[in-house]
Amino acid sequence: MKIQPSISVSNYCGIKDQVVNLVCHFRSTMYPHIFGPSIDSDREPGVFTEEKRLLFIKLLNRVGVPDDKVETIIDAFLGKLPSIKAMLETDIQAAYRGDPAAHSHEEILLAYPSFEVMSVHRLAHVLYKMEVPILPRMMSEYAHSITGIDIHPGAQIGPFFFIDHGTGVVIGETATIGEHVKIYQGVTIGAKSFEVSTDGSLIKGKKRHPDIGNHVVIYAGATILGGDTHIGDHCVIGGNVWLTHSIEKNKTIVAPQPIEERG
Repeated sequence: MKIQPSISVSNYCGIKDQVVNLVCHFRSTMYPHIFGPSIDSDREPGVFTEEKRLLFIKLLNRVGVPDDKVETIIDAFLGKLPSIKAMLETDIQAAYRGDPAAHSHEEILLAYPSFEVMSVHRLAHVLYKMEVPILPRMMSEYAHSITGIDIHPGAQIGPFFFIDHGTGVVIGETATIGEHVKIYQGVTIGAKSFEVSTDGSLIKGKKRHPDIGNHVVIYAGATILGGDTHIGDHCVIGGNVWLTHSIEKNKTIVAPQPIEERG
């Protein structure tokens, strides 16, 4: 059963800063040589210390997770950190192979918005799958605020994923993205329309966003919409394309050329 938050708004004071600290703790545990001791007072880089665990407990309590579930969630989540890091390693490889301007893996970790956002998304997605309320969305919004890339924590993204440049990218909650996918700035993988119930309220929990196959490239400014839209493997979607229907595998889709004006 989904865990529902049950505390008042006033109890959230200061929580956004705590969420950012927790994200830093997760990243410093996975990559101590990049996000290590200088972030805070952590004296044990690479170790999820008792101090970090207490912050995790406090945040889960603040968003309404029952006490009898907190330790189970923390242990399960920390057990997944190695697999989360393994997925991030594939994203680093995709960035290095996909961008001729990338000169080292360290440069990608330190200076690429794609890694910045994916290092948060891979963490937030696991918490989302565990049905932890609010925290995954706050983590995603933190990544959005510093990169301009808005990925809902519910989006399922395969390994070797790279967003080149990044700013303005939007990926919706129920989107799925396969392996070895590369997208550019300004791409939207979003909803076409929303179902409404008889009382006029939005129906939640429905599939609303596209499925993107393996080895797909989506160029800048493309918009792909709809929960029944599927982009097949090895497709190339050109810049500024507007798509609301499925595309078979191995296709290249380009936008109409503008009418030439003279004189």
